[in-house]
Amino acid sequence: MKAHDDRDLVVRLDRAVGKIQKQLGVALSIHGVGLSEYLVLRQLHDATDNRLRRIDLAERVGLTASGVTRLLNPMEKIGLVAKASSARDARVSLVSLTESGRRVFEESDGTFAEVAAQVLSRIDPADRRGLENVLRALD
Repeated sequence: MKAHDDRDLVVRLDRAVGKIQKQLGVALSIHGVGLSEYLVLRQLHDATDNRLRRIDLAERVGLTASGVTRLLNPMEKIGLVAKASSARDARVSLVSLTESGRRVFEESDGTFAEVAAQVLSRIDPADRRGLENVLRALD
């Protein structure tokens, strides 16, 4: 593939991701969260003890440490997450899911699943398997 074709393909991939993110963001807004907040809640929901180190959370949602801190501050203010220091290492900052955060995640997860199914319904099952392989290779 020529370099120009590679650039075009990456631009199209970026455009597709942007469209999916927009659809998800609009749908999730009825729950009072955006896509980034949902992804944080999902990671915490799936984590052992519903808690992660802030740096691990940042890596899992694709943000910098400072980016995840900026995202967490308003989430903490409205009671979706709680921040704490590690008992074993004061340099480590932990983030945990609150009961309110768990409720918002569970409500918004159904909406996320509906939009995801809607988006992917346009893709043939064989192509979906191929897409999964491509995404695994890019991960």
